[in-house]
Amino acid sequence: MALTQQREAGLEAARKYVDQVYETVQQRNPGESEFHQAVKEILDSLVPVFAKHSKYQEHGILERIVEPERMITFRVPWVDDQGKVQVNRGFRVQFNSAIGPYKGGLRFHPSVNASIIKFLGFEQIFKNSLTGQPIGGGKGGSDFDPKGKSDLEVMRFTQSFMTELSKYIGPDTDVPAGDIGVGAREIGYMFGQYKRLYGNETGVLTGKGLNYGGSLTRTEATGYGLVYFTNEMLASRGDSFVGKTVVVSGSGNVSIYAIEKAQQLGAKVVACSDSNGYVYDKNGINLATVKRLKEVERKRIKEYVNEHPTAEYVEGCQNIWSIPCDIALPCATQNEINEASAKLLVANGVKYVAEGANMPSTLEAIEVYLNNGVYFGPAKAANAGGVAVSALEMAQNSARLAWSFEEVDAKLKDIMRNIYRSSVNAAREYGYDDNLVVGSNIAGFLKVADAMIAHGVV
Repeated sequence: MALTQQREAGLEAARKYVDQVYETVQQRNPGESEFHQAVKEILDSLVPVFAKHSKYQEHGILERIVEPERMITFRVPWVDDQGKVQVNRGFRVQFNSAIGPYKGGLRFHPSVNASIIKFLGFEQIFKNSLTGQPIGGGKGGSDFDPKGKSDLEVMRFTQSFMTELSKYIGPDTDVPAGDIGVGAREIGYMFGQYKRLYGNETGVLTGKGLNYGGSLTRTEATGYGLVYFTNEMLASRGDSFVGKTVVVSGSGNVSIYAIEKAQQLGAKVVACSDSNGYVYDKNGINLATVKRLKEVERKRIKEYVNEHPTAEYVEGCQNIWSIPCDIALPCATQNEINEASAKLLVANGVKYVAEGANMPSTLEAIEVYLNNGVYFGPAKAANAGGVAVSALEMAQNSARLAWSFEEVDAKLKDIMRNIYRSSVNAAREYGYDDNLVVGSNIAGFLKVADAMIAHGVV
C-alpha cells in the first residue's frame, strides 16, 4: 500500500510539473493553437517518465526541449507572370540538434504560419529520434500556394526562397526535404539555386531527383512506411491487410503510395480525397487513374468519376470518415479528424487508425480511439518512413553511393518494424500496454533527453 501511495504521489508531482511547463508554453506562444496541441499531446505522455526519473527535471530538459534553438522568419519577394511583384513569408524552425543536424520538410501552403511550422518542427524531434538515425528536428515552409501557378512562377518563388534559406542550411547543419506543396519540381528548383550560390553540395536537400543525388524509394517512403507500420499493428493482433476495407484521405504523395502498398498487401481501398472533396469507389480505387490525375496532369480528384462512372464524388472532405472501413489512414492534413468524425469511424466498425499526415487527429479524436478499443498509430511513429529514407539519402550522398530500390525498401521496412517495437516496449515499461501514443512519445523523448544531458546546458 505504501509503495502504491508513493507511486501516486510521484505521478501527481510529475503531472504538476508538466502542467507548469505547458502553461509557460501557452504564455510564451499566444494564439499558436497547433503548437499548443502538439506540445500538450507529448507532455501528457511524459508524466510517468518524470515520475520515474528525476534527472530530466533537474536538468531542465522539458523547459529546453519546448523552446526552439532557432526560429527564422524571412521575406520572399518574387515576380509573377504578369510582371507584378508578390511577397510571401518564409519560415525555418531549427528546433533541436541534440542527436544530429536539423532534418524536416518544407511546406508551401496558404495556411502556413509560425504555429504550424513550430508544431511540425516539435513533432519532428521525436519522429526523427524514433527512426534510429542521427538527425535532429526542424521544419520550414512558406504561405506561398503553388496550386495554379506556372512552372516559371514556381521557379521564381523557389529561387527567391532558397536565396534566403540557404544562409542557414547545409549538409551537416540543416537538411530540408519536401512536404505539402513541395514535390520534385520545387525540390529541383531549390537545389538548382543552392548549387548556383554554393556549388554542388549534394547532401543539402533530400527528395532530390535520381539524376542528381536522390534515393530510390524516397517517393514511396512515407506511404509505404505507413503501411509497413500498420501491418505490424495488424500482425500483433494476428491480423493482416488481406480482405480489409481501407479509407485513405488525401491524394498526394503519401496517400498514393499508402494506397499502392495496401493494395499490394491484399486490401481494398475504397476512398481518397483532395482539398475540394472525396471519391468513393465501392469496387476499389483505381490507382493508375489517381496517379495520372495527381502526379502527371495535376487535376482535382473529382475528375476520377469521369473515367469510373460507378464511383461517387462528394464535395467537401469531412464526410469521408462516414464511409465504413476496417482501417482508416488519414494522410491529408492536421486535425482532419475531429471528435465527431472519430465517433463515426467507431460506429462504422473501424478497428485500426494509423496517421500518414502530421497530427491529423485532434486530441479529442484520439481519446475516442483509445476509449473504444481502436488500435491507434500516431503520426510521429507511423509516418516516419519519409524522414527515415531521407536520412538514408543523406548517407548515400555522404558516401557517394546509390543503393537499389530493394535495398532501401528493406531498410525502410526494418526501420518501421523497429519503431513499432520500441513504441510497444516503452508503453509496456511505463504501464501503458498497447498505447502507441505514450510509447512513441516516450521512446522518442528518452534518446534526445539523454543526449541533451550529455551535452550540458547548451
